[in-house]
Amino acid sequence: MEKLLSTKPARTRFAPSPTGRMHIGNARSALYPFLLARRLGGQFILRIEDTDQKRYEPGAEQELINGLRWLGLQYDEGPDIGGPHSPYRQSERRAIYHEHAWKLVEMEKAFACFCTPDRLDKVRQEQMKNKQNPRYDGTCRALDSAEARRRVDAGEKYVIRFKMPKEGSITTADLLRGSITTENSALDDSVLLKSDGLPTYHLAAMVDDHLMEITHVIRGSEWLPSMPLHIHIIRAFGWDEPVFAHLSVFLKPSGKGKMSKRDRAEAMKDGYSIFLGDMQELGYTPEGVLNWIALMGWGVPEDDVMTLDRMIERFSIDSLTPSPAAINFQKLDHFNATHIRLMRTDDLAARLKPYFTREGLNFRDDVLLKMIPLLRERLVTLDDCISFGAFFFKDEVTPNPEDLIAKGLDAKQSAEIARRAYQILGAQPDISHERSEPPMRAYVEESGFSANQVFGILRVAVTGQKVSPPLFESMEIIGRDVCLKRIQNAIDVLEKITS
Repeated sequence: MEKLLSTKPARTRFAPSPTGRMHIGNARSALYPFLLARRLGGQFILRIEDTDQKRYEPGAEQELINGLRWLGLQYDEGPDIGGPHSPYRQSERRAIYHEHAWKLVEMEKAFACFCTPDRLDKVRQEQMKNKQNPRYDGTCRALDSAEARRRVDAGEKYVIRFKMPKEGSITTADLLRGSITTENSALDDSVLLKSDGLPTYHLAAMVDDHLMEITHVIRGSEWLPSMPLHIHIIRAFGWDEPVFAHLSVFLKPSGKGKMSKRDRAEAMKDGYSIFLGDMQELGYTPEGVLNWIALMGWGVPEDDVMTLDRMIERFSIDSLTPSPAAINFQKLDHFNATHIRLMRTDDLAARLKPYFTREGLNFRDDVLLKMIPLLRERLVTLDDCISFGAFFFKDEVTPNPEDLIAKGLDAKQSAEIARRAYQILGAQPDISHERSEPPMRAYVEESGFSANQVFGILRVAVTGQKVSPPLFESMEIIGRDVCLKRIQNAIDVLEKITS
């Protein structure tokens, strides 16, 4: 077992910003911390990082919560359930960040900056003109803390910046990439507290991770360049450092370029999406989605089929890989279909009901349960139940007349087959597949027509489509009277063609 299992129970967190819809990147950033916390007998926390009020989207927080619940990633503490470190929305923790920012000022690890945006923009333009990296020029670094306090108390607008050391270097450790050393001179005096009194991510996340006793920070690779600053802040306070792991990026299906939210439209053309809400609508299951995203960044065989419980048993943070993962929607289909086949009959039936309801079909539970064994092997997504099974619940079907004419035959011959099928099936006391299939196969043998021709006409007549679950088992579920009515309708359609 990996070395981390000998440590104290892990406390991990999923800390998204409510700035848009929940996507598979969010889902994976939640899954790995969840697995680690459950693997090590710890706690998994949901924290909403909503300090970027300009990008805040109403409803985004609820979508994140709904997404976690759909996936089965139950958190132990969070904004809607509370916990010992409440509140769990950063916008409600303003006083905490204010206190910690000024504590850094008092320790001379940070300073109040009164530079206006106009002045900073001019400095930045001048630096770029001189081919320098744009950065803060240090104007307010030397201000006496008492003087800074006086100006703040007088109502002057300010931000608080971290006082980055000018000399030396800092070495940070990412679990997936090892040690990374950065010269301090390459780092900026970054803003920790904004002029509106809200913190930047750099301060808020570090303060919250400490106060919430987070032991492992698993987050997106976009935060890797900020890690030296984050470690500087942690060390400035004298806190213990959590274990950091920055996840691999998702690449477009082509493998060229990072997948982004803007790529949704292209994916949707093929019936796919990177947003969880869309995936639910498209008929994907949480089991299939979790299995798919788990293997994009976890060094286990790519075709391993795992339930969430099995993932918890097997998960090792040491097995995560930094290699970029190209999104493969065909693998999503593979895992989704596999998990559908693993579902209990009653469970799968319950999941299919909303799709039949959405189509306005009046289904019966007893019929639905009988259908499941016929449908299960054919479903890739849950909404495939409509194309394969809607005909079970329709009062009548309307086949394409051309589909009723078997290959190699004309309408007159096809009508002859349909009439004979009606006679054979109508003579049976019931239409169970044990009773109906043998005489129909005997007819194939004596008629000289092929099984494909005879059963193809019968299939289109009874189901209204050329592809369906097993024919005679389907007929048994539909019932004798309805099947005969549909065959008679097909006869009428073919006779109109011949007349």
